[in-house]
Amino acid sequence: MEAPTGVLTPAARRILDTAAELFYGQGINAVGVDLIAKRSGVTKKTLYDRFGSKEALVAAYLRERDERWRAWLTAEVEKSPPADRALATFDALALWVARENSRGCGFVNAAAELPDAGHPARRVIADQKRWLRGYLRQLCEEAGVTAPDELADELLLLHEGATVLNGLSVVADAVRIARRLAVRALERAR
Repeated sequence: MEAPTGVLTPAARRILDTAAELFYGQGINAVGVDLIAKRSGVTKKTLYDRFGSKEALVAAYLRERDERWRAWLTAEVEKSPPADRALATFDALALWVARENSRGCGFVNAAAELPDAGHPARRVIADQKRWLRGYLRQLCEEAGVTAPDELADELLLLHEGATVLNGLSVVADAVRIARRLAVRALERAR
């Protein structure tokens, strides 16, 4: 039983908000339903009544994070002219990682913690990455590049690499570097 994130009771909303904060901040496997219930001010029974299982709660957390990211990213990118939108995704990413991703990509982090391909969250993670690749392809097409599929793959790799390396604090200003590489890739593709 996966509660749709748009139609939540007040208790379910508190559970999902609390779970999102804890899952992202401490890790999915490190956080138990006891802690989520306690911090949400509900019983474990209420948590299970609303979400069915911890696995479904994890999937709901990721689904809602994805919905928020998609809405925010597309709104930011739409502020730019079509020819500049593929690069605008990197400008938006820089803002997002500074504000929302202190521990790196929530989806990559979740994938690392959830190796079971049958876990319901794995589908959400894969869908999120497929969507981003498709969106980048659409933006490449709108920009008039010659090989939008190839460039979308390259831009997706740059996005993901920048997000991961930023979260690990391995490369200073990883998104800026990724954007610079994206400029070169776009120039080559035009």
